[in-house]
Amino acid sequence: MTHQALQSSRTPDAVARRLLNATAARSYDPDTEIDWDTPLPADTWFWPPERLTLYGTPLWERMSHRQRVELSRHEAAHLAELGHWFELAIIRMFSRYLMSRDGLDARAFYALTEMADETRHITMFGRLLNRLDRPCHGVPARVRYPFPLADPLFQDITTFASALVVEEVLDRLQREVAQDERVQPLLRAVCRLHVSEEARHVSFARTELCEAVRLASRGHLARHRVLTALVAFYTVPPLLRPDRYGDMGLPTKEARRQALHNPHHRETMRWSGEKLLAFLTEVDLIRPAQHPLWRRAGLMV
Repeated sequence: MTHQALQSSRTPDAVARRLLNATAARSYDPDTEIDWDTPLPADTWFWPPERLTLYGTPLWERMSHRQRVELSRHEAAHLAELGHWFELAIIRMFSRYLMSRDGLDARAFYALTEMADETRHITMFGRLLNRLDRPCHGVPARVRYPFPLADPLFQDITTFASALVVEEVLDRLQREVAQDERVQPLLRAVCRLHVSEEARHVSFARTELCEAVRLASRGHLARHRVLTALVAFYTVPPLLRPDRYGDMGLPTKEARRQALHNPHHRETMRWSGEKLLAFLTEVDLIRPAQHPLWRRAGLMV
């Protein structure tokens, strides 16, 4: 393939057409692809223990295996609950994206296709939450309240950067879960389906983000570097540090303190964001001025 042909195959329109074809060939319905009646074996992890917030802490050492498994059920429920809400947020952002552009090209058609995928995923996360049968805490106020106020600022750059912040962090965790035979079969099935479709979503978001950055003025890009870092700061800690300890009868303040300072969990947070940070740095959406916010988000040393 010539250099010109290679460049043409990577244009946003070409990527969107390829993703539309891939969706037609490999799209899944959670209602039929997942056995929702599969039993939940007793004393089987709902999430890899090494990725739990209290793993390796003094409190963890005092917990029984049953308590640790129950913690994994609560933390899996938290991720499903926030995943449910973030998919809704992505649909809302994509609606703004579509209303600002020509709705008759491959990029618009793929955005609509992705919104249909996300609708199925929302239903999937809802069914999973019903099976996990644990209290729903709702989306934390620090995530829920700023989003409607900041929504008008989410133009192409921050729309797709925000989608990547959530999708790539969750994707890295879910890929691990999907392959971990210690984890409940139902959780592994949900993660396998989700990552198979999210791979297309990540590809689309990366391509659209690169195009938006290429067309942006210097001042516009500077503003969106800050906005993207703020999105990570407001969303990633509540996503990856669920406060579910009171539901289990654990000492809440002590559990929060140990989770916050847990080196194992801090490493999990940084690991989950490695690919995201490498890509955003490559496309010039992270510079040293934003590093303090990314550190406070838990994604950077």
